[in-house]
Amino acid sequence: MTHGRNEPVSGERTWLSRRSALATMGALPVLAAMTPGATASAAAATVVIDPSARRQTIRGFGGMAHAAWIGDLTAAQRDTAFGTGEGRLGFSVLRIPVPENQADWSRDLATARRAVELGASVIASPWNPPARMVETFVRGSQTDARRLRYDMYGAYAQHLNDFTAHMRNNGVNLYGISVQNEPDYAHEWTWWTPTEMVRFLRENAGSISTRVIAPESFQYLKNMSDPILNDSAALANVDIIGAHLYGTPYANFPYPLFQQRGAGKELWMTEVYHPNSSDSADLWPQALDVGEHIHRAMVDAEFQAYIWWYVRRSYGPMREDGQISKRGANMAHFARFVRPGYVRIEATANPASNVYVSAYLGGDSTVVVVAVNKGTSAVSQQFSLANSTASSVSSWLTDASRNVAPQGTTSVSNGSFTVTLPARSVTTFVTGVSSAPGGVDTSAWYVLVNRNSGKALDVYNLSTADGGRITQWARNDGNQQQWQFADSGGGHYRLRSRHSGKVLDVHNWSTANGAPIVQWADHNGANQQWRLADSAGGHIRLINRNSGKALEVQNASTADGADVVQYDDWGGTNQQWQLVQIG
Repeated sequence: MTHGRNEPVSGERTWLSRRSALATMGALPVLAAMTPGATASAAAATVVIDPSARRQTIRGFGGMAHAAWIGDLTAAQRDTAFGTGEGRLGFSVLRIPVPENQADWSRDLATARRAVELGASVIASPWNPPARMVETFVRGSQTDARRLRYDMYGAYAQHLNDFTAHMRNNGVNLYGISVQNEPDYAHEWTWWTPTEMVRFLRENAGSISTRVIAPESFQYLKNMSDPILNDSAALANVDIIGAHLYGTPYANFPYPLFQQRGAGKELWMTEVYHPNSSDSADLWPQALDVGEHIHRAMVDAEFQAYIWWYVRRSYGPMREDGQISKRGANMAHFARFVRPGYVRIEATANPASNVYVSAYLGGDSTVVVVAVNKGTSAVSQQFSLANSTASSVSSWLTDASRNVAPQGTTSVSNGSFTVTLPARSVTTFVTGVSSAPGGVDTSAWYVLVNRNSGKALDVYNLSTADGGRITQWARNDGNQQQWQFADSGGGHYRLRSRHSGKVLDVHNWSTANGAPIVQWADHNGANQQWRLADSAGGHIRLINRNSGKALEVQNASTADGADVVQYDDWGGTNQQWQLVQIG
């Protein structure tokens, strides 16, 4: 959101009540959860979950840190926010500001570094360019409105580049950087018109060295993003269409023009609080509004990321005392279990009044279902897995007295299970629907043969050192070409070299295309975790948990010693591997 630079540490901005009113305009009811054995007073239509019907790839759930305005997160709060275990929020995206002055660029660095260490991606948004680049103008009744000087567009792009480089040099590779936070609600920062935004994207954004996010309209107003989608040159230089959802009606969540013209681009919800900033985040059952809001953002809008305003706030996912709130528990039902790289799959979204269901696929073996029951009565709910089998499903429940509490397992028969969703609750279900692609045996050793070159994944020059290059080489089945899959949970694996004992690692936690793949001591970081995705002809792709990118032979080379890198998952034959079991 757009909380101002003069916001007191203990309060919100003077105009925050106006923003809260806008946010409330878009509020709608939420969902409920299940507990085995509870008495149900209503039955619902069967929820059919189809893992073969895949929608958007999820990049993550997260929140904003802004040390200058409300103070930094403590070390313990960072772990609570970005850790994935019990009692954690499981956030996988952090948003930080781009300060106007370089002297302030490290203010949020400690939190960003820890977020990255815990597997999160980091994006950044500016509120203002450096003062020397800004001019004032008259905008309606505002006589001191600010805008970026037209002759400073190139310098501003360099400013964003310099911040990106500063973060990179200090251990944080930004996933993306925004052109402007809320350019259409800029009473206290810098205004941009749609025409100005398109001009900057066309002429200057191509020089920015990380993904570009625009326009971050405060209410997902399409008059800010339609011109970008309708201008091929501007669209070519933007990577993520970003939006805020303050007061946006659910009817305005779908974006047909993006579906028509946004191929290859991502769609992120980069800021919101919901339903307001005036109530405690522990108010129940109001906190269920957050569960429905996320559901709508994933299913109706098909966003790939959902980012709250402040991580820690009285109305946010983490209370000021560092404990997870009821609103935060609703977020954790998604964030802890639906990890970056998971894909939303088709599921019956509204099987009963006030019940909302969404489903996600991790790799080809893990299905996550989030069910919200906002009704005042329990619901007997049947779930059916189309064309899939499973033996049992685990669940976690939040209601008036519990927060993401483990509920044990429920048996699955012929791909179906029936549970009770208690009144006013949210539940997450997790089940394994099939063996991993290729029938991975974690006790076996495999040679990975590239479909394009016919060569094998190889530790270059028999290295045993951290950082040793991973390349392709003519297959010889030596120990340096043999790999074992170690289960990391959630449908992800680490690939351990038989020769060195080290595992495949994306160097320096990079999220960039072309980042080198090396071997490194096994620390089970997200940059060492890979999920297996099916490809045609018995081949698989390996998708990194941290970056969401695929393992590939660089430039589709067929030469011995060609580097293995990560790149956007586009399914090319140089990203496809055959698993050949040894012995």
